Amino acid sequence: MKRPTLTVVLSALIVALLVWFFWPAAPTVPPAPSALPASPVPAPAQSKSENPNSKITASAGERSTLADTLNTPSSNIRADLRVVSDILATFRTNFPREGNPVGTNAEITAVLTGQNRLRLALIPPDHPAINQEGELCDRWGTPFFFHAESGTRMTIESAGPDKKRHTPDDEVFAP
Repeated sequence: MKRPTLTVVLSALIVALLVWFFWPAAPTVPPAPSALPASPVPAPAQSKSENPNSKITASAGERSTLADTLNTPSSNIRADLRVVSDILATFRTNFPREGNPVGTNAEITAVLTGQNRLRLALIPPDHPAINQEGELCDRWGTPFFFHAESGTRMTIESAGPDKKRHTPDDEVFAP
């Protein structure tokens, strides 16, 4: 090949590779919530007989998820905030280029329940801590407040038993 032709071919190849690499992926439509996979994370050993009041227990055929202990009667709000933080850390591990999920509580919850490019459900979409609006809620039914401080730091707030933010009973988890 002549030198100008080789330069044109190489330039076109480089441009094509750059376009392919940086072109955003086509948005995918997640499957119905029942088809979303649960993230296999070992749950603490607990049988139904040990905690009969718990709504969240895994039978032998069900997968355990990190969210299994979220809002259980045997736990407390500090442990719940830690669980949510751990779920976010697991998300960041699986999506290192994206960092924290962003948006409203409902948008963040949607991403954590499998509406992401890997369809990875870190929280089951039918988890009792998710309200009718699709928001992840604390043990008193109030949606958590998420504040992304950076791509890797997320402050999580619970309004506490009085269900009002910015009062003395609020619990805040800032990693």
